[in-house]
Amino acid sequence: MTASLLRLIADAPVKIDPRTVGVQITSGTGTFAGLLTTVYFWAGIICVVMIIFGGYLYTTANANAQRLQRAKDTILYASVGVVVIILAFTITQYILGRF
Repeated sequence: MTASLLRLIADAPVKIDPRTVGVQITSGTGTFAGLLTTVYFWAGIICVVMIIFGGYLYTTANANAQRLQRAKDTILYASVGVVVIILAFTITQYILGRF
């Protein structure tokens, strides 16, 4: 069943419309969009690293209430950061795509 579905997808004609493939801006905003994308990428990497670090803190807390709370706060704040970054990226891509 899966092989036939994959074969059907592989044999389907593919048409790529350049208007729907990402945001392509050729003016000065292209540089701005590239800069924002880079900033969002690195901020996301930092958030993921902080989530991993929070997991490490949680694992090594040894039932110490203060360390457990610190680990939970680190994971929570980094997760909120990921959500904020995704929302900011979505909003800026929408705005830059409209102009």
